Amino acid sequence: MATNVNDEEYDRVKEVKQFDESKIGVKGLVDSGITTIPRFFVHPPDVLSQLKPGSKTRPDLVIPTIDLSGVDSHHNRSLIVDQIRQACSSFGFFQIINHGVPLGVLDRTIESIKGFHEEPTETKARFYTRGPGTGVSYISNVDLYNSKAASWRDTLYLRMGPKMADHDQIPEICRNEVIEWDREIKRLGEVLSGLMCEGLGVETWRLKEMTCLEGRTMVGHYYPKCPQPDLTVGAVYHTDADVFTVLQQDNVGGLQVKYGEDWVDVKPVPGALIINVGDLLQIISNEVYKSAEHRVLANSSHEPRVSIAVFFNVGNRDDLCGPLPELISSEKPALYRQFTVTDFMTRFFKTEVDGKSLSNYYKL
Repeated sequence: MATNVNDEEYDRVKEVKQFDESKIGVKGLVDSGITTIPRFFVHPPDVLSQLKPGSKTRPDLVIPTIDLSGVDSHHNRSLIVDQIRQACSSFGFFQIINHGVPLGVLDRTIESIKGFHEEPTETKARFYTRGPGTGVSYISNVDLYNSKAASWRDTLYLRMGPKMADHDQIPEICRNEVIEWDREIKRLGEVLSGLMCEGLGVETWRLKEMTCLEGRTMVGHYYPKCPQPDLTVGAVYHTDADVFTVLQQDNVGGLQVKYGEDWVDVKPVPGALIINVGDLLQIISNEVYKSAEHRVLANSSHEPRVSIAVFFNVGNRDDLCGPLPELISSEKPALYRQFTVTDFMTRFFKTEVDGKSLSNYYKL
């Protein structure tokens, strides 16, 4: 265990509150020179047993890599649509190359996010908040007070749409890079949503019409070296509660996706972006597409792991959401009831980020 404190003497709530109010994040703990992790980061034995090297992992499997070259030509597009349909229906994850986002933009953005997390604590602390506000916040573990155990990472959250966070509120060290990244990711998101729609056999613009590209949140995760990586995780296994996610990861690795009963390493591919199906798209597609559980192992490398995810979500949150009528028939009835995205997201933020998410709650 991380401490020698007896169970009767250990006050988890107090220790979590002290950590949160210190605003130093996991990076601050590492900088303080700790050699054992605080007890509230230690995960239960049933979780840790699944993290041992080689336990239920499939080194022979890789998630699909899809080349978007020539996506606007009829021949190439039909091949790409078929590949995306297969990837979304099986793994729920795939990597894309030749996606049109310049390598320089990728490098500058991830370096700027790394730079933010490595700024002095007093510089970052003014962004540390759990309450609603400017659309910019820096915290460690969004579910810190609800989870069974915390994860070894810090996160910068940025609201990118429908209305971007105030320009002056975005940390200066990454401001220009984030704005440039959002411009590129909006364009890419429209391309991807069109391909996903065609894979479902519906009109190319269908997801865009439902405002599925307008609600965008960007997160910049920072996973510093963990002194006891066998006792915690970088991110617990979960599914994303959005329509789809675009992820950039650096070369450190640690991301795994569940395929059947096994875990598959999502190995970094230079210049590639990772795309995964979210729970809302699983519902909208009436389970033609599947959201996949994924996790991040605690970082044992001396180099920090940095990743950037953009969650594409419905902008009009009071609109009703459910399986597309075009995908419902007597042979394939609707598998989910109608609901508002406001209800869905409120429920998401009140629960622990753990395991198969809220889609089951809305099943018929």
